[in-house]
Amino acid sequence: MMKEIQSFFEIDDRLCALAEQAEERCKPVFTAIDQRAAYNGAKVLKAFQNNRVSEPCFYGSTGYGYGDQGREVLDKVVAEAFGAEDALVRHNFVSGTHALTVALFGVLRTGDKMVSITGRPYDTLEGVIGLTGNKGDGSLMDYGVTYDEVPLLEDGTPNYDAIPEAVRGAKIAYIQRSRGYALRPAFTLAQIEKMAQLARSSNPDIIVMVDNCYGEFTDTSEPVQHGADLMIGSMIKNVGGGIARTGGYIAGRKDLVELCSYRLTCVGMGKEVGCTLDMNRELFLGFFHAPDVTASALKTAAFAASLFELLGFACYPRYDEPRNDIVEAICLGDEAHLTAFCQGIQAGSPVDSFVVPEAWDMPGYTSKVIMAAGAFTLGASIELSADAPIREPFAVWMQGGITETSGKIGVLLAAQKMLENQLLPTLQC
Repeated sequence: MMKEIQSFFEIDDRLCALAEQAEERCKPVFTAIDQRAAYNGAKVLKAFQNNRVSEPCFYGSTGYGYGDQGREVLDKVVAEAFGAEDALVRHNFVSGTHALTVALFGVLRTGDKMVSITGRPYDTLEGVIGLTGNKGDGSLMDYGVTYDEVPLLEDGTPNYDAIPEAVRGAKIAYIQRSRGYALRPAFTLAQIEKMAQLARSSNPDIIVMVDNCYGEFTDTSEPVQHGADLMIGSMIKNVGGGIARTGGYIAGRKDLVELCSYRLTCVGMGKEVGCTLDMNRELFLGFFHAPDVTASALKTAAFAASLFELLGFACYPRYDEPRNDIVEAICLGDEAHLTAFCQGIQAGSPVDSFVVPEAWDMPGYTSKVIMAAGAFTLGASIELSADAPIREPFAVWMQGGITETSGKIGVLLAAQKMLENQLLPTLQC
């Protein structure tokens, strides 16, 4: 494959030779990824058939959206495929953080307590909770919700012993499945199930909520089948298959999904309103493609880990370790390496390949961030993208790749850019 790539892109012969080694090492990993994708693809197809998806489901509605067949059927398809009682899938969730916010505000009330049992949540949720110190902006804390967290152990695993006591008297036990800007592994479904069991051992009524962003279809089941009451994600990540242009979902217990729908629209209307305009078809089509597109992203991540390990960099997870999200973290050492890597990823993009990324103060983040994302859908991290906060440990978090070929090319161009900038001493003459 490297010769074919070289015929279109100027990549150093030494780098291509190393990439061939990296690809060879990944063959057993790719086989396992394909097997999971086949299972999940069959599961999604059956959900489409069981819920009688038809041409009228793709028609959009306007105004109040009463009787929108596509909206109602899509909720059922996603719920069945995920093993949930119900789902709320809407194009007007503007991001994963928005969907998480709707879920939190939908379930929590004044006097309730939320406990994150996987340490500090992702940066963009800090303001939602009220951890940024901006009083009066409408955060959960402003509404009288209290917050606590259980720090992870030094190795990035949950502090199981601390969970039962920490959630005593709490309303929500919150789990972030993916790593965020950390080097810890994404949590396995077995770990999520154990955390849920421990939380309920001291608080049987606790609601276990999982931020499932980046994790969908990386395994053959989902958190709601392993003790979670709700799970939430974005349609411009795994579940949108690179086709959905916007949106998000909340899935899980029917009564809790209903409460969340009241927060998204209004009490008494909930899921029964909300026009879909012309969005139904791409939400259905994106979800149908999602298992195979997620597999391409997983292969891209494994290839990147294999190549950059051979180049001497620490990668999390390693190329042959189990993956429970589509994110690959690569420790590059300093800002120069981060910048070159992201510029190479951008150069390998199908859209805006000519743009040169630079670090900037991005809204919602506490440090300057450099991002590479030449995507058909702005911010769609199921498409190949990379971002890095300019702070220790100077790691880049790479995710996505809607095709295996384009994903590998992007990774190779990231390495090539570093080589050109004399940042790969193992390959310098």
